[in-house]
Amino acid sequence: MAAPSPRPLAVPAGPAVLDVLPALEAALTGRSPVLPYAAGSPPPSVPSHDPADLPDGLAVAIGTSGSTGRPKRALLTADALERSAWATHQVLGGSGAWLLAMPAHHIAGLQVLLRSLASGVPPEVLDLRDGFSVEGFAQAASLVRPTGAAPRRYTALVPTQLARLVDDPVGLEALGSFDGVLVGGAATPPALVERARALGVVLSLTYGMSETAGGCVYDGIPLPVSRVHVDNDRHVVLGGDTVAHGYLGEARLSRDAFTVDPDGVRWFRTDDLGHFDDDGLLVIDGRADDVINTGGLKINPGVVEDAMTRHLDDVLDVVVLGLPDPEWGEAVCAAVTLVDPTGHLTTRAVRERLRGILPDAALPRRVLVLAEIPQRGPGKPDRAAIRRVVQGLA
Repeated sequence: MAAPSPRPLAVPAGPAVLDVLPALEAALTGRSPVLPYAAGSPPPSVPSHDPADLPDGLAVAIGTSGSTGRPKRALLTADALERSAWATHQVLGGSGAWLLAMPAHHIAGLQVLLRSLASGVPPEVLDLRDGFSVEGFAQAASLVRPTGAAPRRYTALVPTQLARLVDDPVGLEALGSFDGVLVGGAATPPALVERARALGVVLSLTYGMSETAGGCVYDGIPLPVSRVHVDNDRHVVLGGDTVAHGYLGEARLSRDAFTVDPDGVRWFRTDDLGHFDDDGLLVIDGRADDVINTGGLKINPGVVEDAMTRHLDDVLDVVVLGLPDPEWGEAVCAAVTLVDPTGHLTTRAVRERLRGILPDAALPRRVLVLAEIPQRGPGKPDRAAIRRVVQGLA
């Protein structure tokens, strides 16, 4: 008998998101899979697919971020989601009550709901309908109520939220009340991580994606149910119990990205480049398709972004990308937002302040100040949109 096809599930913003918990519980039985989408947007059409390609126990077909083109739907079984929730609680120190602080139709927010179901404690919900605010977060954090069976307090954030909270005494106090704070969805500047931890925030950097049921590597170490290796092309390959069973209605893409080894372990080859440091921890170097080829040299945008956030105190956020250049092939370009929105920053000043810190080829040849960094999904910079904005302003 073929597995049932997923049905669209509208996921509201704000406190009404709790209304989807019964549907998620039913999905975890493996008999009523769902395809989450943001309530208020048009319901997605379910891609044409062969029911025979659906895995047994399918629970959720969750959208990817669409960073390499059109979004896809990763097929996650109930077992994958339950194992992910279990492993997360184990690594963090035990079951707990959660604060949902991001949209729940994306995998990171959905996982907060699923972990709450696993712990038996309904999550507290930060109302994001009018945007994120430090005061709103602090108020919601004060309402998180652990229980005897789930005695700890957790939340999950994207880097921009973490930065705003750390910079505000009220936000920092709220962060300090949690036994664990996950941050992921995009690269977190090392300087921000160091500052948050120095101020007492119990922070865990997560790495993962829809195809792995969310974060499966915490602080460079795979979860107990996960595995990781780096292939000969420096691509990060993730494996284990949380890996999806392909994409809904995308048989060819599924065959290209997912494999099963002779031991039955599922693997997903990401588009990220990485390496292991001297302590054996996974380090993400950036996306393969983001590498900038300038003057015959390959520049990793993450290295430039790290240097700018570490050494330029007036820079709040930065995205580095390559733009076509008749002389260099590609020119290193930085789009930034500033701590002081009325401030100014010139390309010459950036190059002078970073000379000797970065190789000359990595020094930005163009720096443009934006009011905000365009995003796709929770906390992820939309590089295609940034490229269009930068080219329009250049």
